[in-house]
Amino acid sequence: MSVDSSILHARLKEFFGYDSFKGDQERIINHLISGKDAFVLMPTGGGKSLCYQLPALVMEGTAIVISPLIALMKNQVDAIRGFVSHEKDGIAHFLNSSLGRGQIAEVRRDLLSGVTKLLYVAPESLTKEENIALLREIRISFYAIDEAHCISEWGHDFRPEYRKIRSIIEGIQNAPIIALTATATLKVQSDILKNLRIQDATVFKSSFNRPNLYYEIRDKVEPEKDIIKFIRQNPGKSGIIYCLSRKKVEEMAQTLSINGIKALPYHAGLDAKTRTENQDKFLMEEIDVIVATIAFGMGIDKPDVRFVIHYDIPKSLEGYYQETGRAGRDGREGICITYYSYKDIQKLEKFMQGKPIAEQEIGRQLLAETVAYAESSQCRRKLLLNYFSEDYPQENCGCCDNCLHPKARFDGREEMALAIELIESLPEHFKITHIANILAGETNALIKSYRHDKLELFGAGRDHSVKFWSAVLHQGLILHLLDKEIETYGLISVTPEGRNFLEHPTELMLVEDRAFTSDAYVDEEDDDIPAHVMKGGGGGDPVLLAMLKDLRKDISRELKLQPWIIFSDPSLEDMSILYPVTFEELKNCQGVGEGKAKKYGKDFIELIQMYVDEYDIVRPDDFVVKTIAHKSVNKVFIIQSIDRRMDLEDIAAAKGMDMDTLLTEIEAIVSSGTKLNLDYYIRENLDDDVVDEIYAYFHDEALSDSVADAIRDLGSDYDEKEIRLVRIKFLCEVAN
Repeated sequence: MSVDSSILHARLKEFFGYDSFKGDQERIINHLISGKDAFVLMPTGGGKSLCYQLPALVMEGTAIVISPLIALMKNQVDAIRGFVSHEKDGIAHFLNSSLGRGQIAEVRRDLLSGVTKLLYVAPESLTKEENIALLREIRISFYAIDEAHCISEWGHDFRPEYRKIRSIIEGIQNAPIIALTATATLKVQSDILKNLRIQDATVFKSSFNRPNLYYEIRDKVEPEKDIIKFIRQNPGKSGIIYCLSRKKVEEMAQTLSINGIKALPYHAGLDAKTRTENQDKFLMEEIDVIVATIAFGMGIDKPDVRFVIHYDIPKSLEGYYQETGRAGRDGREGICITYYSYKDIQKLEKFMQGKPIAEQEIGRQLLAETVAYAESSQCRRKLLLNYFSEDYPQENCGCCDNCLHPKARFDGREEMALAIELIESLPEHFKITHIANILAGETNALIKSYRHDKLELFGAGRDHSVKFWSAVLHQGLILHLLDKEIETYGLISVTPEGRNFLEHPTELMLVEDRAFTSDAYVDEEDDDIPAHVMKGGGGGDPVLLAMLKDLRKDISRELKLQPWIIFSDPSLEDMSILYPVTFEELKNCQGVGEGKAKKYGKDFIELIQMYVDEYDIVRPDDFVVKTIAHKSVNKVFIIQSIDRRMDLEDIAAAKGMDMDTLLTEIEAIVSSGTKLNLDYYIRENLDDDVVDEIYAYFHDEALSDSVADAIRDLGSDYDEKEIRLVRIKFLCEVAN
């Protein structure tokens, strides 16, 4: 089967609202339509789902999508039904243990009638004889194996039932297979292809680089306090916090809640109903933060997650990459902060005890890579991409803690040459830690068993620590002077470039690893996060945008759909720039196709038309002008809104201001002698202790009402917004 490119582009616009494909999407889709197997390695947010959703909608038969994440299935089915203007919702279904008898009957009816183009199934569901019998009765266009890294024991989320998929498929009917994952090393990739018996499949590998993500590792000292401070500095933004244990998830969610942050827990110990409700509240923007276990995984299909925080270090870099990848899937702001303490590593090592030796060996190796990443002073983007066998050409990415705060470098040609000489002299290959121990002169049982303490080079680098030599060896990997063997995972060898370097050493600038401590905490201000990461969208009418978001939220609650399924943030931003008042104009907005325009567009067009008429908006094709309210009108509006106890964020949005500008306006009103009562807002958003201490400062210590002096005197425990709000309260109650 083949489909003309113009038809694919038309369907892309009609179903999904996009004008063009991203990266290899079109090549992958054509490859699958032609009946060939494919392996797709594409980072989170790169558009993997479209690679099987679009061909499923244009091919004859039903595509079977195998996914381990039951919670994600409903989201994706809802999304497909939202994308496609179709009379019957049966175009997409999921089949898993959460369905009742009546729902299963509906799925069966739509499948047999040929209405269903996409069927999402859990691997466990494929083992049930009644489901296998049902699938034998329909025509299957292809099989999509999502989250394919679950097949490999070397993957970060191994599922034993995934290794049975190939034999189950053969028991149903043969059809092309497309395996997709957002994270796989060469070892994992090889394991997936071998297990699915599609070694001849074409591999489509996209860059793992997510340029909009900011990576930072923080010392794990007072992490709860630091997390609360960070979230308060980013009000209204969606975020995920990962913790190692269910107990910590519950504690963290409770801590956030009592500090005025809308947060809920999510882990396997909760009953299915509670898990679903908590996830839906996050997706529907009723809460800002979800706290989850790393082990359980969430499969959140939410493009506007603005931050991912790891309270505990993950067990592998694959897991870390996958979880941080849930931030900024819409290509905008994504902040990834991880708290690191070696005590957490020791806990993870304890958890491995009692497992099979081979599994312990794999676990320790994956953990060692995570430790090296956390403690490194090199560009984090370069380290991550190297782990997935991709080079990052720049020396400084400008978007991680190490690049923003570079450590001192040294000429390490002698050290690298010494390490290469040692590796070359050994008849067998060993891991990084073993080589580093030899160079530093550290003895242990393994070194003694190989008699490596008798080597001429044993202790040749004892002026430096094992940690130092580990850093040198890791940088040798990134520079391609050393290599890590795939099949014997973790064993180090010298590359031809390394041998050439040993013969002709040249200047080699290296960095020492970062020192972490449990009793000293370096507070790296959030202002250090680069502006191009922190920024959101821009250029539109902020008042209209706020109104459009409110309308979207109302509709999402009524239809019980996630807000982004109706229209994404970029779509709403385009509307706030283009002021579309017809369906044709609406379709010109990013991410708005024929189906979405017809299904959801009417209310949005009417709102925009009303707004345009009320404020006399001029709408030339190439330029948009909006009226600006007079300052005296702003003053009256602010006073009346505070009297009505409106949230300050809503007041700011209604007048197209940011919070800083609104507080400046309020301060001017209060300075002129008008009393305002902000107690309702302060009670809701600030701790009583914080209010009391700042209030006491202005009452007892302050030499003036200067905000700058207060910030200096009170220190980093209080942010500027808190100080300004309490200062306004003090001025109204005492000074005025």
